[in-house]
Amino acid sequence: MKIAFIIGTRPEIIKMSPLIDEVDKRGIDYILIHTGQHYDYEMSQQFFLDLELSQPHYNIGVGSDSHGKQTAVMMEGIEKVLLREKPDIVLVQGDTNAVLAGALVAAKLHIAVGHVEAGLRSYDKTMPEEINRMVADVCTNLFFVPTEETAINLLFEGISPEDIFITGNTVVDACYRNLKIASKTSQIMSQLKIDGDILSLTLHRAENVDDPERLENIVEALLKIVGLTIVFPAHPRTVKTLKEFGLYSKLEKAPHIMMIKPVGYLDFLILQSNSKLMITDSGGIQEEAITLNIPCLTLRYNTERPETVEAGGNILVGSDSEKITDTVSTILADQGLYQRMKEATNPYGDGTTSQQILDAIQNAHDQGKLEIKPPKYIAGKRANKLLVMDEKITVSQFQEKNPNHLVNIVFNGNDPEFPKPNLLLKGKTILVTQLNDF
Repeated sequence: MKIAFIIGTRPEIIKMSPLIDEVDKRGIDYILIHTGQHYDYEMSQQFFLDLELSQPHYNIGVGSDSHGKQTAVMMEGIEKVLLREKPDIVLVQGDTNAVLAGALVAAKLHIAVGHVEAGLRSYDKTMPEEINRMVADVCTNLFFVPTEETAINLLFEGISPEDIFITGNTVVDACYRNLKIASKTSQIMSQLKIDGDILSLTLHRAENVDDPERLENIVEALLKIVGLTIVFPAHPRTVKTLKEFGLYSKLEKAPHIMMIKPVGYLDFLILQSNSKLMITDSGGIQEEAITLNIPCLTLRYNTERPETVEAGGNILVGSDSEKITDTVSTILADQGLYQRMKEATNPYGDGTTSQQILDAIQNAHDQGKLEIKPPKYIAGKRANKLLVMDEKITVSQFQEKNPNHLVNIVFNGNDPEFPKPNLLLKGKTILVTQLNDF
């Protein structure tokens, strides 16, 4: 079996790192294709060295450009590599243009696609990431989802539960893996020389930094926060808009705000792990915060990581200045609330996600499910029906008893559940597909 990894941005490299480790450990043949959309060659090479990873076999070096041109150039480069290497499966991670390009090319070449972190939905199609993740899932064959909620998103989009694997999120594996590396090398805390508690801040999303009103509201909230030092590694694009809107000097002059240049991933892991609170508009940092037991406030009105909110480790505050400051004050003043947020159960697993994903891929390969072939028979009618279950029976027992029937979704009252094989169905309603082939 040969696996092709496609990565293009720092978060993808980070979240794929434990998977690459697991492939190496098992001696599975693989190639690593780096689209290079965030880094020049030298910067990319150093990042792989920092994470103790082998260098990519291919670097397309697409760089930054418009969405259309960037995706087209990546597709052209990826297609050449896949035709040469002929992998059994292509793995993509997340929701970047590299994911979109890799999934589309592989699907067109009839190569199986595995989407790591599939099923996330913000239901906001103004976000390019939402389009990328939705289109990628249309092209995907094996869906590796972080939680049952993300699995249910896919069920409602018509994906068969047989193709969905609830594995947790590789971000947990990556945090555990890379924090060990960071603790050996990072000097960030000694360099900052901060006394007292730290609030780490990231701010980069276009809906925040490109909107003068939202950005001003966020800045005003930051200026009013008291009782800790705000460490703000400011992205160059964010700095640019802060200056354009006349807000940069306010932050720079605030005695409790330390604006620094962007820091590397390993340094930021250490900074996060030493923080009392996180404020962010990043999806990935919402995941990292709950993994590192750091209460998080998210500067958005929606999130494709709702599990962090439901678990109690994350609060959506949008760009409402008063809500931001009031929430920070409440958390800091209420030790019980702070402790509950800090100890929130991590919805993304226990750090074994990479092992589960590779087990599923190996099993699919051994059963011949990675071979993409035209159907031998014309598909017959698909009859969908709702059944109220009175019998004490599990999902797997129902399907054994009723050949050609697939339990798609289980409803426990009004609440949907993923049809796990050992789930008891008595007293529940099930949506069943009956397959009849000609």
